[in-house]
Amino acid sequence: MDNENNVKDINSNKNDENISAPAQDNRMPSYTPISAQSEAAESMGNDCPTCKKNNSQESMAEQEPKFIYALGSVRVQFPNVTVEKEYRQLVREESTERLIEPQVVHKILKNNRYLAREVCWVFTIEGLDTYLLAPRDPLDLDQLTDALDRPNGEELDTDVIIGERGPVAPIDRCGLELPIVLFDKIYSFQKKELIKEIPKPESTEEAAFRVSSDGLFESIQQLSDNAGASDDHRALNYLAVRYPQIYIHTTEMHNQDYSLDSVETRPSRLSGTRKLIDVIFSYQNRKSTVIDKYYVRVDVTGKYPFLENPLSRYFDRT
Repeated sequence: MDNENNVKDINSNKNDENISAPAQDNRMPSYTPISAQSEAAESMGNDCPTCKKNNSQESMAEQEPKFIYALGSVRVQFPNVTVEKEYRQLVREESTERLIEPQVVHKILKNNRYLAREVCWVFTIEGLDTYLLAPRDPLDLDQLTDALDRPNGEELDTDVIIGERGPVAPIDRCGLELPIVLFDKIYSFQKKELIKEIPKPESTEEAAFRVSSDGLFESIQQLSDNAGASDDHRALNYLAVRYPQIYIHTTEMHNQDYSLDSVETRPSRLSGTRKLIDVIFSYQNRKSTVIDKYYVRVDVTGKYPFLENPLSRYFDRT
């Protein structure tokens, strides 16, 4: 996705139901035909410096790690009837009274690691199956089972995965032809608990702050095609769960009669050897329609994004 055009017009989608969920891309991949120069060089056995350069660039691009920082939810799918029957047998042997279904799945797989290694771990984003999960370290299998845990029957509605994208799984593996993510970290939380932990501005009522913060979180999570794979979406998802200042500032702007107009991402002009993303929040005054912009700079060079520049006033450069 072109970062220059990655703008989500939140003002035109004030109602949550109007914000579109990420769409699954079923388009066939495009291929660039071999140039006449390359064909001639191949047929005559001559060297083609330009072709070698292009091939080298493509090879380097393929070798670059494809990091993932995504928000969604973990679920279990049985790869075949044999594994499912084994699970059903274990359920009959366990005490499952007063447990909701996710708690039953968690209990069975937590107590039977051999079966946890057999099932398919699917990561869904906005209701769409997006990735198959595999632990980088076998001991991290507990992170998957813990993602299913529902203490006191409450739903942990958001899971965060951090890892590296691998190849697409064969269709016969789990019946899902999805990219495999080799994850390093999974953590789960309730959205309302995340927002509850954010310090509330003194001049703001509790209910108003929670509504404002919830709206911003939903807007980031529901940005078009946010699968947590591109640099800009990784930066956004990092801010959504690790940088509470964006929620505090948005509420303060609401108190000044501003509404959040859009969220935009751009490669920073200071990017050199490192990948820096500017995340720009635009607020429009409800009376004068004046636009005020603020930005946060995030370093997304490695697997774990981090804050490069805190929230500051943004000035458009002409």
